[in-house]
Amino acid sequence: MQIPEYIIKDIELAPYGHKKIEWAYRNMPVLRRIEKELIEEKPFDGLRIAISVHVEAKTACLAKVLRSGGADVYLTGCNPLSTQDDVAAALASEGVHVYCVHGASEETYLNHLAVTLSSNPHIVIDDGGDFCMLLHSTCSEARRDLIGGCEETTTGVHRLKILASEGRLCYPAIAVNDARCKHLFDNRFGTGQSVWTAIMSATNLLISGKIVVVAGFGMCGKGIALRAKGLGARVAVTEIDPVKACEAIMEGYDVMTMDEASSIGDIFITVTGCKDVISGRHFNRMKNGAICCNAGHFDVEVNIEDLEALSDSKSELRNGIEGYILRDGRTISILAEGRLVNLASGDGHPAEIMDMSFSLQALSARYLALHGKSLEIGVFDIPPEIDDRVARLLLLDKKKDIDVLTPEQEKYISSWDI
Repeated sequence: MQIPEYIIKDIELAPYGHKKIEWAYRNMPVLRRIEKELIEEKPFDGLRIAISVHVEAKTACLAKVLRSGGADVYLTGCNPLSTQDDVAAALASEGVHVYCVHGASEETYLNHLAVTLSSNPHIVIDDGGDFCMLLHSTCSEARRDLIGGCEETTTGVHRLKILASEGRLCYPAIAVNDARCKHLFDNRFGTGQSVWTAIMSATNLLISGKIVVVAGFGMCGKGIALRAKGLGARVAVTEIDPVKACEAIMEGYDVMTMDEASSIGDIFITVTGCKDVISGRHFNRMKNGAICCNAGHFDVEVNIEDLEALSDSKSELRNGIEGYILRDGRTISILAEGRLVNLASGDGHPAEIMDMSFSLQALSARYLALHGKSLEIGVFDIPPEIDDRVARLLLLDKKKDIDVLTPEQEKYISSWDI
């Protein structure tokens, strides 16, 4: 199969994309330091790396850094509404193989994934597990040169671990999401800020005084709830995990079921990784003017089909906001078609946050290039030295020092009989 150089909307959009990429790169100091090392080492010489991550400016910086390290990079999106066509054009103009278009249909989106994998990559970088799904099904032939993969997000790691538990996983994978420098910062502070930036930009409404319902109190939910509280909202949390529910109470939030929350909430944000978190019976209880959006990876958390079945009509109330008119006259608004709101209605996480996450990805890809062939098939935690290295590089950039244990202290904490 002859792979096209790129499939994008319009190469003439490249100048706009270059500006976005340059701005992000200026604010990613850790990745810049790592790039210098990769340029000297060239650990990816002769290797093809396929990436399925949201195609926007920070991802572009990762793609360019991997290319600086010698890789032949093939990039596609992991969500049709998060692709930024100008960024895709900018990368294509620089020789990165890019296959994505904003707003692609499901069929086109899957085709772009398949075209990217037809490069027969040595390393895959996945966000949500769509590459993983195809490599274990219709694109299994693309595994012939595969050394291993890196997974960016909670949903994708969950998918990998299910495959591994069933004995079906076909390659070694590094759970980048589970690194401390990823989930403690990206999931909590990145999601917390970017979700609210997107909601406020999309709606232009006041958050203070509103009742915000956050479904799910994992790291992402914690960040969203914290920022909502800081903006002056009253926050209710829904959970299935009793320990996380208790944690939410201890942090000052109300805890209730979605059945209870659906009648009082003004803004609903799902971030669970599960389906049908908000469904027909919840829409039936909602206030007129309630707003629903999703911050989980896939667009299954808010059941749009149920809402359509309850509605007489719908219309675009504002760019990226669909208003559904229910039979009793109430209007319920859905942001970004129920897709990942911080990327479909915004620019995603701040550059400084993705600096840490994509530095982990670059170093994990380097680890696979150097050691992947000796790994057994399975899901692996990121090597702790990589996690610590990213943190130390960030501290170095911020000109911050930390304490070091003395030999006596080392002996004390490593002994039981002192």
